[in-house]
Amino acid sequence: MSGQHTSWTDLPLTEHGEEQARSLAPLLSGRAFALALTSPLGRAIRTAELAGITGAVPDPELHEWDYGAYEGVTTVDIHRTRPHWYLWTDDGCRRALPDTRASPGRGRRPRRPGPEAGGRLAGDGDVVLVAHAHFLRVLTARRLGLPAADGRLFQLATGTVSRLSTEHDRPVIAEWNTRP
Repeated sequence: MSGQHTSWTDLPLTEHGEEQARSLAPLLSGRAFALALTSPLGRAIRTAELAGITGAVPDPELHEWDYGAYEGVTTVDIHRTRPHWYLWTDDGCRRALPDTRASPGRGRRPRRPGPEAGGRLAGDGDVVLVAHAHFLRVLTARRLGLPAADGRLFQLATGTVSRLSTEHDRPVIAEWNTRP
């Protein structure tokens, strides 16, 4: 990982990233998915392939949020000129949170994954999503009924499996950051 904020820059997986993706296969093998979706970025599609997820369909709604002027820049570099900068509270980044409607163009994002997944997340069968950390953290917050910015509360590591479920018909986190 380079530590760069990358939403529209489609960096390939590093060798370490490919190893992490392969290591997920035992955690996912034997599971049947009613639907498998990936971000349209090559690194997510490749992760799904290496993790043994077959039949995954790229969905543009699973794209990482738009980092604007911080695209390709690391947090360390940003802190050199803005020492108190925080992704989750920066006005430019907050406007691009996946469930806001304030930002036009590529920063404008839906409240949930695309139309195919939307009905299935609460329906029959498991859905697997292979996407990006900030997007998935916001999705988790929204699924739990929290504001999108509360995605900041869910640290999400690369090369892990997390699972959202229900208990007594209410959304819960059933598994988080599980490594092989």
